[in-house]
Amino acid sequence: MNPDEIKKLDDYLKRVLNPTIEVRARPKKDDSAEVYVGDEFIGVIYLDDEDGDRSFNFSMAILDVDL
Repeated sequence: MNPDEIKKLDDYLKRVLNPTIEVRARPKKDDSAEVYVGDEFIGVIYLDDEDGDRSFNFSMAILDVDL
C-alpha cells in the first residue's frame, strides 16, 4: 500500500469507527498496514488486488482472555 492509500484508510476508519484509530505502514511489507487504537495493536488491513479490482480487508483477532 502506498502512503496515499494508508492515509485514506486512516481517515475512513477514524470517521466511521473511532477517531483514535491509526493506520500505520508495516516495515518491509507493501501489501498490508497495521491498525492501532492508541498504542494498542488491534489488527491488520490487507490489500486485495486480484483481477485489477482493489479492495481492503480488515482482520482483527479477539482473544478469549480479552473478553
